[in-house]
Amino acid sequence: MSFAKLDAHCHSLSALEHALSILGVDEATAMAPGGGEQRAEAMASLSGMLHRQTTDPKLAQWIADAKAEDLTTEQNIAVAEFERSYINMTCLPSDFVERKMRTSMRSEQLWRTARPNGDWEAFRPALEGVVEMVREEAAMRAEVLGLAPYDALMEQFDPGNRTSDITPVFAELKMFLVDFLPKALALQDERHAKRPLRTPSGEYPVERQKALGLEMMQAVGFDMNHGSLSVSDHPFCGGVPTDVRLTTRYRTDEFLSALMGILHETGHGLYEQNLPKEWAHWPSGKARGMSIHESQSLFVEKQIGRNPAFWQFALPHLARHLGEDWSIEDLLPHVHLIKRGKIRVDADEVTYPLHVILRYELEQALLSGEMEVRDLPEAWDAKMRDYLGISTIDDPKNGPMQDVHWPSGAFGYFPSYTLGAMMATQQWAAIVAEHPAANADIAAGDLDALNAWRRNRIWLKASMGSTPEILREATGESLNPAHFIAHLEARYGA
Repeated sequence: MSFAKLDAHCHSLSALEHALSILGVDEATAMAPGGGEQRAEAMASLSGMLHRQTTDPKLAQWIADAKAEDLTTEQNIAVAEFERSYINMTCLPSDFVERKMRTSMRSEQLWRTARPNGDWEAFRPALEGVVEMVREEAAMRAEVLGLAPYDALMEQFDPGNRTSDITPVFAELKMFLVDFLPKALALQDERHAKRPLRTPSGEYPVERQKALGLEMMQAVGFDMNHGSLSVSDHPFCGGVPTDVRLTTRYRTDEFLSALMGILHETGHGLYEQNLPKEWAHWPSGKARGMSIHESQSLFVEKQIGRNPAFWQFALPHLARHLGEDWSIEDLLPHVHLIKRGKIRVDADEVTYPLHVILRYELEQALLSGEMEVRDLPEAWDAKMRDYLGISTIDDPKNGPMQDVHWPSGAFGYFPSYTLGAMMATQQWAAIVAEHPAANADIAAGDLDALNAWRRNRIWLKASMGSTPEILREATGESLNPAHFIAHLEARYGA
């Protein structure tokens, strides 16, 4: 049977993907600096091997034959998703895939060296090489898929995303946020005038913060038998579903940024750990795309972690690990703090989408050739001033050098962050409608009902439907940004 051949082939591909994922995590968290050159070569070779096996011409016949077999509904879905993946993978020749891996890894390694000192001129040539490579990739994908170049790149991260749909939504959201931000800041100033912010002690050892983070990971459902937490320059969730590797970064002068980073990545990890195990080696058994992935991480960070109910549960744990007693009245103003800032990963719920929209606009300009890499610092600064009222012109470290995405060649990824935020609030609204005791459960540290809803409606669906289909079946409606806007107004505009 051709389906059986495809099944065996998926097992083989999964083994290579496993090796590449763990090598990538190790490179970002534990590899000695001098190992970079050989690691890049090793991963490039493995990527080429994976690509050759994924694009083997015989697979086209196996797919066609399997589609003619008497298959179950799930098997038919698996073959259809395998075919979609195959078409996307055959867009690129193996030698280009190896060159892309080599170029992006070397660029990312140089970024790690140049970013601490904000050495834009040292890093710029590497980014220019990445952008040229991404333009080449977009053109190849666009020709095969029949899509615009940027849409062809987004297709790799979140199938179905199109600029024609996203751009109007982002334009509406940007208009709302640019107007809402100063109003929300003014209300915050009034509250702080009545009750000044409590100043953190500034004495939060990393080991105590990590212990607190590990406890909160388990409290929201993360299985430590199939996952771990470490440190990296940029927080991420990597590894494989049976060995999920989460990272964060710590500051000893405060504790919220690391804890919220841990909760965010734990949301990603929960999704990975709860994908359907029987289909783990097939594309249909993997996470649907980055918008849904981000909706899961942001659900844990925003709908749970920044929910006042969560802190009713978490405050005693915070006191035990960090040795400080905080009241909810003292802590929530920090948890819900709004401020104009340069760093996306440290941004609040109100300003974060503006960071994403800025990148969405700039990377389209870079891809089209409307803008070159040398123009990026000035263009970045102009949008930061327009959207957030701050300048980055003399601070490239915290401007266009702050994210790992472009150095690693991940263009078309950024929209997923804000689309995910919208989906998270929509999922929360649906859960509360079905389960009005959601906040009371969180306050009691009982996440079973919330996780069961997401497991059945999102996690176990994996890639067995499109993003719009999964969201619509889960919540009863298509993506509706009104939920996100109403959430912001309720939390920050009251």
